[in-house]
Amino acid sequence: MSADTQATPGLSKKGLGAGSVGLIGAIVIGISCIAPAYTFTGAIGPTVGAVGTHVPAIFLVGFIPMLLVAFGYRELNSRMPDSGTSFTWGVRAFGPWLGWMSGWGLIAATVIVLSNLAGIAVDFFYLALSQIFQNPDLAALTKNPIINVVTCLVFVALATMVSYRDMKTTQKFQYVLVGFQILVLAVFIVVALVRAYDGDAVDFTPIQLEWFNPFGVGSMSAFAAGLSLSLFIFWGWDVILTMNEETKGARSTPGKAATFAVILVVVLYLLLAVAMISFAGVGTTGTGLQNPEIQENAFFFLAGPILGPLAIIVSIAVLSSSAASLQSTFVGPARTLLAMGHYGALPARFGKVNPKYFTPGFATIVSAVCASVFYAVMRIVSEAVLQDTITALGIMICFYYGLTAFACVWYFRKQWFSSVRNFFMQFLFPGVGGLILAVLFVMTMVDSFDPDYGSGSSVFGMGLVFVLGITVILIGVVIMIIQRFRHPDFFLGKTLTAGIAGDAQEKEAAEADAAIEEAARNAGR
Repeated sequence: MSADTQATPGLSKKGLGAGSVGLIGAIVIGISCIAPAYTFTGAIGPTVGAVGTHVPAIFLVGFIPMLLVAFGYRELNSRMPDSGTSFTWGVRAFGPWLGWMSGWGLIAATVIVLSNLAGIAVDFFYLALSQIFQNPDLAALTKNPIINVVTCLVFVALATMVSYRDMKTTQKFQYVLVGFQILVLAVFIVVALVRAYDGDAVDFTPIQLEWFNPFGVGSMSAFAAGLSLSLFIFWGWDVILTMNEETKGARSTPGKAATFAVILVVVLYLLLAVAMISFAGVGTTGTGLQNPEIQENAFFFLAGPILGPLAIIVSIAVLSSSAASLQSTFVGPARTLLAMGHYGALPARFGKVNPKYFTPGFATIVSAVCASVFYAVMRIVSEAVLQDTITALGIMICFYYGLTAFACVWYFRKQWFSSVRNFFMQFLFPGVGGLILAVLFVMTMVDSFDPDYGSGSSVFGMGLVFVLGITVILIGVVIMIIQRFRHPDFFLGKTLTAGIAGDAQEKEAAEADAAIEEAARNAGR
């Protein structure tokens, strides 16, 4: 038996605590990473600006590639439950080079998001303080770069402390924050709709079925812009799969949890969109959702008109959403780095697990340091630059989600037509999902080359978003080449090899996983 299939009873093959997370816990952590309150408050305005009242239609269309890709993730996980997810599956399907870049795409995307989440948490922290103490000057503290960065580093440190501990601590933390967030959003939706139809709306707009018609969007460019924004609000569900070695029922539970999380979030987004548009309208003045002054933070401006004195709970909900997501988002890159260290794609230290908490301690700290440095540098350079890094995130999402979807198609290539289920789940669904993301990747790269894209900043005549996206990918290529010379065994296929569904390595890993799960069940009795 190879070194990577040996395991201590009750632990995964990488030393993670097996059986620590159940179905409900996985769903909660997935929703937490998506951060519906945080993502929606910033996305609804720009999306309305792109497609008007057809936001529900765009959300549904954006949901489709996420769901199709989720099916591919579920299929791969059912055969290879490995914390490396996109990295490991990419290697098994395409070999070490593309697999390494798949892992890099996930790591880069999550580091960008971690830094942004911390920044949002800072904004809402001081906003909540200003509302509690009725002192507008407190909200302005976030504009001070030094105070902003120092507070951000404190939030990152606190989130790192929770993530460093065992997954049961993470679950308890998430139950409270996610539960509160969903409760507040539900209250917001109900009150907004009731007041709208009672005649108390600022700009009442009756709900129409046309809002759900994607063909009603004015132009293809508007459709593409809205779709790109909608992809961002669904991103994060794949963190559930990175916990597969720590989940009860490693081969089935993560896939089910990811599907449930995506479906629950799209329902929540649709209800929020309908409630906001119905109450506030899509005008360009006042509380209209196309008013440039409110597009960065729609909840902040609508909470008062809708909830009155209870508006403070919305600020706290968005703060808890960003804080919860900041903590849960650490799970993904830490476990991907752990897998890359375990298989020799990175220095061995990344593959070490904390002996007390059974978590990837070193990888978690590295993720925190990278996110902190990235945020501090970008925030001090320019807020516009920081905003463009978030826009560039869409490029990375399409990159590694698309590669993972194609990995599913290619890995199961000899089983496509063995059953109707395989045709849809292993070929058609992930293939279409990957193709959609590939098209969006190319379109975004082409569009972002224009200096007017994003903040309007440019470098040597090229749009800053394009430069950032290309730079992030090229940094990954450089690091990969360095690792090729420092750790050649992985790139020579000696630690993890390309294969196909049903090969010897997969069967050996399946036997080891079954033994681990049995040991975990026995330990829990």
